[in-house]
Amino acid sequence: MNTLHTPFALKSVTLRNRIGVSPMAQYSATDGFASDWHLAHYGARALGGAGLIIIEATAVEARGRITPGDLGIWSDAHIEPLARVNHFIKTHGAAPGIQIGHAGRKGSCAIAWKGGAQLAPDAPGTPDATDAPDVTDVADAPDVTGTSGATGASGGWELIGPSPIAFGGDLERAPREMTLADIRDTQAAFAAAAKRALAAGTEWLEIHAAHGYLAHSFYSPVSNKRADNYGGTFENRIRFLVETVQGIRAVWPESLPLTVRISATDWADALGGWTIEDSVALARRLKTEGVDLIDCSSGGGVPDVRIPIAPNYQVPFAERIRREADIATAAVGLITTGAQADAIIREGRADIVLIGRESLRDPNWPQRAARELGVDAKLFAPLQYVRAW
Repeated sequence: MNTLHTPFALKSVTLRNRIGVSPMAQYSATDGFASDWHLAHYGARALGGAGLIIIEATAVEARGRITPGDLGIWSDAHIEPLARVNHFIKTHGAAPGIQIGHAGRKGSCAIAWKGGAQLAPDAPGTPDATDAPDVTDVADAPDVTGTSGATGASGGWELIGPSPIAFGGDLERAPREMTLADIRDTQAAFAAAAKRALAAGTEWLEIHAAHGYLAHSFYSPVSNKRADNYGGTFENRIRFLVETVQGIRAVWPESLPLTVRISATDWADALGGWTIEDSVALARRLKTEGVDLIDCSSGGGVPDVRIPIAPNYQVPFAERIRREADIATAAVGLITTGAQADAIIREGRADIVLIGRESLRDPNWPQRAARELGVDAKLFAPLQYVRAW
């Protein structure tokens, strides 16, 4: 029987246990570059015993960032700092992963702890990237980060999306409707990002297609009102994501895992939103395109919906997609205890468990979960720390 602390193999990658660190934005990059903060943050969680570390949402182009503090992978110069982080992760027993994405209509926002308001586009003559300060501590994260003219005095940049519909709530700027050329260019940016991630030593690639960001806003009928081949029917709305997967699969080694995070439901059935039934159908299609695992989150595409947040509230999505689409899944969502996570694996509800905010609270959570479950925590501790367990 599989348990939380048994290995999990996907393609050529074998995780030492079934615990992954969920991608959680740190908003601490300058011009998209990883810093000492990222090395310390992700390194601590590798030392803490996780089997998989998924580096936070990393933008495939400058205007694909959520905030000026987001990581980026839109240039070759971004490779080396990420490679440094990945090397440390792998050296200390975890598989290095990364989530690549594009914020779409939910981009161009201030850093969360500085209000999170959507920033206006730049005026002409604003600072260049070379004016951005070096950041090694989150408290020093800047409001403004220059990126080849993408940001400046105001800190903002252009928004793009499938349709010119604002997200709503505090995000009131409507995106520019993407042309077919925009779509092709963005898909090419995803493929180029995948190649750079590989060059940086990444072994587990996740496409961010959830939480109202660009790929999700294409497949959700709430945000996609296009009348061309990328809108209308289910097949048309998933086309952007499917083609993006195809482009990445062409450059990403077959031997390494390719995964996709989706929002399994919009929690907006009354508005005609995306449903779990849609997600099962999407997962089946993505499997045929070479996707190896579905990371099952939800929501984020429609503001002010009622979400029944409780422990394990998203686990049923992982269970159903795993069963009905016959594909490996990751479970997320208020998973906080070892017994809770272990039950998900033992009961076959998901193949791995991704720990989010609990990992922020305790980077040694995998070792503590092992101790809670009667497993030898020393198996997942660095030699320097074994005496603590």
